[in-house]
Amino acid sequence: MTLADPAWLGLFANAFLAATILPIASEPLAIGLVASGRNPWIVWLVATIGNAAGAVVGWWLGRAAMRWRDRPWFPASRTSLERAERWFARWGRPALLASWLPIVGDALTVVAGALRTPLGPFLLLVGLGKAARYALVLAPTSAWLGP
Repeated sequence: MTLADPAWLGLFANAFLAATILPIASEPLAIGLVASGRNPWIVWLVATIGNAAGAVVGWWLGRAAMRWRDRPWFPASRTSLERAERWFARWGRPALLASWLPIVGDALTVVAGALRTPLGPFLLLVGLGKAARYALVLAPTSAWLGP
């Protein structure tokens, strides 16, 4: 099992797409890869990077395309955007730690872009949130944390 294993590209793509509005869950694939004997640290890393990279799509859309927020293809509904804006008003940038949450997480990334959150702090907070989520999801799969 090397980094050239096609499973890594599949996991990255799955985690990337799961961070968009597409109704895809990345956790079952990540858990399955660990259960099949893949290195859990690499599974965790690839899933985290893919999911954080996918969140950048929402950030970019928010930054560049808020003028289209009423279009049906926009990645967050008006209700989700309003909820995410309230979270941002209350919690500020640390709200991005919750970007892994279903529905509201996608909207948080869009709102972060719309509010011109710089990419560096965005990636740090989103990455931490998503890394913690994958660690919690993968921890019970095996004794991957080591003896």
